[in-house]
Amino acid sequence: MGAAPDDIVVVTDLDERRIPQLAALYAETWWAGDRTETEIAGLVRGSDLVVGLVRRADDRLVGFCRVLTDWAYVALIFDVVVAGDVRGQGLGDRLLGEVVARPELSAVRSLELVCRPDLVGFYRRWGFTDEVGGSRLMRRTTDPRLGAVGDRAHDPVVT
Repeated sequence: MGAAPDDIVVVTDLDERRIPQLAALYAETWWAGDRTETEIAGLVRGSDLVVGLVRRADDRLVGFCRVLTDWAYVALIFDVVVAGDVRGQGLGDRLLGEVVARPELSAVRSLELVCRPDLVGFYRRWGFTDEVGGSRLMRRTTDPRLGAVGDRAHDPVVT
């Protein structure tokens, strides 16, 4: 079943009943498939802003992202994900559009995110650039999936 634009509701508050739905979205990704519902509930509570897309027809969460911010200088966008069965219908655009248009982020100087190389074009359409001057992403992680470079083209996150 597809998702017509008028069949999608934007939510900015994910209650406990949405946590299993968010776990199902994460399960489709290479980078978050092992997150537990307890961890997911914690990351939702710990986020400054969450945006979800819910399909009215079955009251299912089909898109999600979250933001951490200081509300002045930087806002980091994380976990942009759209359910596999509704990709290609513009929901990634809808999700990102909802985030960048949030009034509470309008005074933030820099919106930032990390993405795979194959998604750079998608984010460029929203004004993001990978030309970040002398900055370079650095990471300290215990998660081997985040330290290895590999072919992850089989795992589209947004379209």
